[in-house]
Amino acid sequence: MTSNLEFVRFPAPDGVNGWWETLPPLSSADTVSSESRYDWVVVGGGITGLCAARRLAELAPDASIALVEADRIGRTTAGRNSGFFVDLPHDISSESYSRSVEADKADVRFQRHGIDYVRSMVKQYNIDCDWRDDGKFHASVNKKGHNALARFAEGLARIDETFEWLDGAAIAKVTGTNFYQDALFTPGCSTVQPAALMRGLAATLPKNVNVFELSAVRRIEDQGQAKVLTFASGKIVAKGVILCTNAYAATFGGHPNGLLPVYTFASMTRVMNQEEVGRLGGTRSWALIPADPMGTTVRRLITDRICVRNHFAFRPNLEVSQADLAKAKSLHQRSFDRRFPMLKDVELEYTWGGPLCLSANNGALFGRRDDGVLEAVGCNGLGLSRGSASGKLIAEYALGHNNELIRQLLNQPHPRALPVRPITDVAVSAAIWMKEFSAGAEL
Repeated sequence: MTSNLEFVRFPAPDGVNGWWETLPPLSSADTVSSESRYDWVVVGGGITGLCAARRLAELAPDASIALVEADRIGRTTAGRNSGFFVDLPHDISSESYSRSVEADKADVRFQRHGIDYVRSMVKQYNIDCDWRDDGKFHASVNKKGHNALARFAEGLARIDETFEWLDGAAIAKVTGTNFYQDALFTPGCSTVQPAALMRGLAATLPKNVNVFELSAVRRIEDQGQAKVLTFASGKIVAKGVILCTNAYAATFGGHPNGLLPVYTFASMTRVMNQEEVGRLGGTRSWALIPADPMGTTVRRLITDRICVRNHFAFRPNLEVSQADLAKAKSLHQRSFDRRFPMLKDVELEYTWGGPLCLSANNGALFGRRDDGVLEAVGCNGLGLSRGSASGKLIAEYALGHNNELIRQLLNQPHPRALPVRPITDVAVSAAIWMKEFSAGAEL
């Protein structure tokens, strides 16, 4: 008996990704254009797939491995986020990010495992991606935000994590703006230019990994001892398949699995001139997360650009409209103007969206499916740190390894089942609206 897996959604244009556009152009991509055979195929060229392919190659240097990506590596989701490798608890469904002591400690172990793995690759191969181990600021704008930070600080103290409070003057000295009331600094977060990192990781994969871009998998057929992956212009026959498709796994064959593709949006300014840089003041590079998870994330980049991210939208078809992008840019402009009134003449040059892969209970998918395909899917707002760790660990699991972190992932809850559409659409969209409304001044 055979079982087949249909892919029904693929990356679509969703704005102009500033991270990608500010990089040098790439040469043409290698695509799947004939029939070939591999020991392993990793589907998805984001951070999870890149780490899975690398770890397979490290542990099985004689194996042949194909990494296939529907678009260009770094142009889609993994290269569209805000570039935070978050090490600490970060449950975006929680007002103060934190959950319980046990869950928070498990999160920290898992996320630091992924960060350490990617950092080691960046250093080993001198990947030019503006990797910074400078920590991050959680900043508040009012008493409500301060109270949320205080609860987060209490949670960090319970798990013996380091943090530092900054008053309004101290955080203004960093950011150049008087917008924030106070902030909590945590030193373990790393930041990166995400598109540059993805491209660098792909370019430095071991020699037994072949990378295929612009090669969307249409179908996976089970043929006993092998899997046949069908593309528009070719096929790959493989002994094993690992799915690292994150939000796109929510729509395989139309079968619900509890995953929620929720888009978030970002804008990046043009490069500031020296007079504007002087007008702003502050330090040259910093990364800031709002006290309310639905508020505005801000990064000042060493390239003298500023990136702002806010606004969420449930888009189960994994496509956003021009109206979505126009609304997002308008919200970003308002947020930018409120924080940086001294920079009213600095335009937002790029605006884009990208899907998060969330679940109602912070659950994820990891392990072997009933059809024999392996999967590492669902990062719940922490795509870089959780994705890198789960990609590395799914490769180890595929090759028969067993360790504490693998067991942790195997024992995590699966995404909670959702009501049928359109009930889910209405409920999720209403919940997002209420949370954004509640964020108030944090936007």
